[in-house]
Amino acid sequence: MSRAGIADPEALAQERIKRINDTQALIETDRVPFIYSTRFWAAKMAGVTFEQQMYDLELAARITEQALDLLQPDGYSPFSLQTWGPTLEALDFRPMKWPGHGCDPNVSFQYLDKEYMSAKEYDEFLDDPTRFNLTKYLPRIAGAFEGIEHMPDFASASEFRFLAAMRGFANPEFRKSMQALMEAGEKAEAAIMLSGRFTARMRAKGMPAIAGGFCKSPFDHIADFLRGSKGAMLDMFRNRDKLLESIDKSQILLTRGVVAEAKASAERTGNPVANVFIPLHWGLDGFMSPDQFKTFYWPGLRKTLIELIEAGVTPTVLWEGNCTSRLELIGDIPKGKAVYAFEQTDLARAKAVLGGVVCLRGNVPASLLVTAGAAEVEEYCKNLIQTVGKGGGFILDGSASIPDESPVENVVAMVESVRRYGN
Repeated sequence: MSRAGIADPEALAQERIKRINDTQALIETDRVPFIYSTRFWAAKMAGVTFEQQMYDLELAARITEQALDLLQPDGYSPFSLQTWGPTLEALDFRPMKWPGHGCDPNVSFQYLDKEYMSAKEYDEFLDDPTRFNLTKYLPRIAGAFEGIEHMPDFASASEFRFLAAMRGFANPEFRKSMQALMEAGEKAEAAIMLSGRFTARMRAKGMPAIAGGFCKSPFDHIADFLRGSKGAMLDMFRNRDKLLESIDKSQILLTRGVVAEAKASAERTGNPVANVFIPLHWGLDGFMSPDQFKTFYWPGLRKTLIELIEAGVTPTVLWEGNCTSRLELIGDIPKGKAVYAFEQTDLARAKAVLGGVVCLRGNVPASLLVTAGAAEVEEYCKNLIQTVGKGGGFILDGSASIPDESPVENVVAMVESVRRYGN
C-alpha cells in the first residue's frame, strides 16, 4: 500500500497529476499540493558534493530518487536532476561557473553578467538572428563554437557560388568545432536519456514528472544573453527603438520551438498538461520603474504567455525578487491558465489581487528553510496554506524552490505541512 493509500502506482500518479493540474486551473482540490524542485539539495542530503551530482549521472538519479522516496511530493521537476556538468565542460561554456568548474565543489551555479553583443551589432542581429548567433554570439560564449564563425553564408549563395562556399567546411577551425560539438552532443544525449529512464522508473512508483520545457522573457533574453544587464539598462535610454525591435524579434524566436518541445515532453511523462518554466530576472521593482516595466518588459512577456496559453501550454512564471508594484498589471492574462511563483512578494497580497486569475506558488523563505527549526517552518507553512491556499489555486514551495543548504528535517516539515493543514 502506498503512502497515499493507493495500491496501484499508476492510479497514485494519476491522482497526483489531477491534484496539480486542477490546482493550476483554479479548481479546488482535496488539499494543497507540493512539487519537488531544487538544485543540489539531494546531494546535500546524500552527503555527496554538488560536483559529483553534476558529473555522475547515475549518482544524480540515485540520490534524487532517495529524496523523492523520502518526501513523497505530488510531483517533481526533472530539472532537479542537474546532470549537465559533462555537457558544459565539453562546450567550454563561458557565461557560467558551476560546481568544480570555477566554483567550489559544493557551491551552486554562478552566472557571469557580461556583454556578448555590442550596441553596434543590433542591426546585424535584427537582420539575421540565426547567422548572428552562429557566427558571432555562440563562438563568444562557448569555445566549442569558435570555428563556426567560418560557416559559409548560404543565404546569399547560388549555383557556382554555392559550390565555392563549400570550402568553408574544409577550414581546420570549423572542423575542430564540429568535432567538439559532436562530443558535447553525445554528453547532452546521455543526460537526456538518463532523464527519460529516471522519469519512467519514478512513474512506475507513482511519482509523476511535472515537465514541459523552458523559456525566457524577451527582455531577459537580451539582458541575460546578449547585452548584459548594464547594456540592456542603458539601451532603455540610448537605443530605445533598437531594444524594442529586438524584444519583438526575440519574442518570436523564443516561442517558436517551445510549444512543440513542451507538448512532446508532457507526452513522454504521461501528463496531459505541459508546464513551461519561465524565470524572470530584470522586471523586478528594484530594476525598473513601473513605466519602464509597461514599456519594455510586460508587453513581450504577456505576448509570450498568451501564445503559450493559446497553444495549450501552462506557463509557470517565477517572479524573482519583489514584484509588488506589478500585481495589478500582470493579471491581464486568461484565467486559470498560468502559475505565478513569487520569491519575495507578499503572497497574501498576491492572492487578493491575482487569486481569481492565476495559480500561486511559493514562497517559504530560503532563510527560514536554512536557519530556522522544523517547528518554525511548520508554523510558517501552516499560516501560508490557510491564508493563500483558501479556496484552492495554491502550490506550496520554497521561495525559489528548496535551498541546497536546508536541513532535512526542515524540508520534511514543509512537505508534511500540506498533508497536515492543506485539506
